[in-house]
Amino acid sequence: MRRALRAQARPDQVAGAMRFFKCGPGEYGEGDQFLSVTVPAQRRIARTFRDLPLNEADTLLTSRIHEERLTALFILVDQFSRTDDERVRGRIFRLFMKRLRFVNNWDLVDSSAAQIVGGWIADKPRDLLDRLARSPQLWSRRVAMIATFHFIYRGDHRDAIRIATLLVNDDHDLIHKAVGWMLRETGKRASAEALTTFLERHAATMPRTMLRYAIERLPAPERQRWMSMAGQRQERNKIRPS
Repeated sequence: MRRALRAQARPDQVAGAMRFFKCGPGEYGEGDQFLSVTVPAQRRIARTFRDLPLNEADTLLTSRIHEERLTALFILVDQFSRTDDERVRGRIFRLFMKRLRFVNNWDLVDSSAAQIVGGWIADKPRDLLDRLARSPQLWSRRVAMIATFHFIYRGDHRDAIRIATLLVNDDHDLIHKAVGWMLRETGKRASAEALTTFLERHAATMPRTMLRYAIERLPAPERQRWMSMAGQRQERNKIRPS
């Protein structure tokens, strides 16, 4: 599989990939290495090696090469979705959690958290999401939020709203985007009323990026109303005595 990935590498695009995924000193992807293989090519390779043994997937998950980790996650998602065997699913989930610190960029999280974490806890207690949301680790918090898409997609908004409430004051832009995205999907797929209630409570104080993502699919007059609430908050802060 590694040979197949390297056969698709684009060395002249590596620098651009590293800028896109913020791999410079002090950035969230610092230290990551790239072959610059396109996602469609990685998905084709993942289908070719879809029956890769878990111990070999584990080796790829700890790789320094970004595409090796992402392709391994594509394979694990595929294996998880293709089986009804609870033991196999459990092994995939536990491997994911064991190697969570290597699921360390937004594309890695977004390609796997809903399917593996959300899929595993679908018929189990959901407190894992709360623990992840309270983690000091950025990617654990994003996993918690994105995992709720498994339930949103099936019309259940409750976990998404709960985790969004825990993360509404997070200080990282990637969490603002994840929360806003899942709120938008909540309104679209699960409960417009739940989105409205959340916005009534938080629109005036939540980060603007989060708010913009959350209201992106609403009619223009509604978007303007919610954004004006945030604007009024900012104006009040400007004139508040020190």
